[in-house]
Amino acid sequence: MGVIISLFLGVIPAFVYATFVYWLDRYEKEPVILLGGVFIWGAVVAAGGAFIINTLFGISVFLVTGDEAATDFATASISAPLVEETLKGLAVLSVFLAFRREFDSILDGIVYAGIAALGFAATENSYYIFSYGYQESGVEGVLILACIRNIIVGWQHPFYTAFIGIGLAVARLNRNMLVKLAAPVAGWTLAVLTHSFHNTFAGMAGDLIGDVEGFFLGSMIDWTGWFFMFVLILVAIFREQHYLKTYLREEVTQNIITKQQYDTACSAFLMSLARMNSLFSGQYGNTHKFYHLCAELAHKKRQRDAVGEERGNSVLIRKIQSELAQLSPHVRV
Repeated sequence: MGVIISLFLGVIPAFVYATFVYWLDRYEKEPVILLGGVFIWGAVVAAGGAFIINTLFGISVFLVTGDEAATDFATASISAPLVEETLKGLAVLSVFLAFRREFDSILDGIVYAGIAALGFAATENSYYIFSYGYQESGVEGVLILACIRNIIVGWQHPFYTAFIGIGLAVARLNRNMLVKLAAPVAGWTLAVLTHSFHNTFAGMAGDLIGDVEGFFLGSMIDWTGWFFMFVLILVAIFREQHYLKTYLREEVTQNIITKQQYDTACSAFLMSLARMNSLFSGQYGNTHKFYHLCAELAHKKRQRDAVGEERGNSVLIRKIQSELAQLSPHVRV
């Protein structure tokens, strides 16, 4: 029973958070199959691999030092950040390399990274809730650990790994070879450093200023970081809206889409309303695809401006314009 409760309280909140991250991608939704893949990678490959490597690292440090405190410190501050961010980041890197056309913006990088990290968190939280909650204090321990892992530090892993997604997105949208090489390394480095800082501070704060004070101070620092990341996400969303407004004007003048469709494509609220209304007209499939293609077209035009004819951007743009022209008569506003 304890295992089932721990799995429920570890996996379901992570899935809810992942759904929220998916919702944040307002204009061009990423393929659900890819998002599911990175979530599973985080939950199985990254979490499982990290557990094995961190355990072996801890055993090695203890055999050398014979000091349990030094072992805990080295594992939390060195091994865990390096290993966990690398393994989570590999999921994002895989999408970046194998499905490059789906990696269109900073927001895309954050979405893939966040969902991979939430998969990792689902497994890690389940383990913590069971091992340090249920086994040590029963139901009361489960509730306390579930609150801490899902609410107090619930966004820690997505926050760290988001830097990797941002770094890869910057590389994707830049012609400068130095930036292309440096941005992913910088993103990974920030992910590791912020992760290491959290673990190190959590381990030392209690000894320096007291357990309760350290817990609250650490939480304030965490939430401050998450707040600025959320602001960055909002900026990215507004930038995507700006790209839509800028790059879809040409399609209106060419009568590929109507002015009303343009206005709808540039508004997350109106687009959601149009999709909802299409459920009653039997045109949901066409409507959903139409507005997805509008966002994709804007991104491809922006990519052509940023990096040129990478993998035939102009050919892809003309193909999308043709599809939009075919779908437009079937899409009501």
